[in-house]
Amino acid sequence: MKNIISCGGVVIFKNKVLVLYKNQNGRHKGWVMPKGNIEPNETYEQAALREVKEESGVSARIVKYMGKTEYSFTAAPENEVILKTVHWYLMTTNSFFCKPQAEEFFADVGFYKQHEAYHLLKFHDERQIMRRAFKIKNTEGANVKCQN
Repeated sequence: MKNIISCGGVVIFKNKVLVLYKNQNGRHKGWVMPKGNIEPNETYEQAALREVKEESGVSARIVKYMGKTEYSFTAAPENEVILKTVHWYLMTTNSFFCKPQAEEFFADVGFYKQHEAYHLLKFHDERQIMRRAFKIKNTEGANVKCQN
């Protein structure tokens, strides 16, 4: 078994959340939130901000650490089991500008209302972390400014 750590962002701007559509030659297709692996000498925060910028073109800032999700999958060609831990950050930005990273097979990106994103997102754990982000934003109010 191999352990991999990734970091990602739940980017909220004007009460909408950033999601990306991935279509890798008909495989791995679906809506996701930006996330990716840590590079050498990079902090979790740096990795999360870099991945958001690379995958979506969005310049974000971290508001708060939200926790982690974990899942496992089998990777070809060796059928190696991968245990993946994703550390998530609530983020905000100053614009709706975004552009999908074609090199990583992202075909579309945009900001969606919470209920829209909930139904678009492919993975249960991402739906749950997105709901937690909105709950934090709405309950902590003035302490969590996500550009309303």
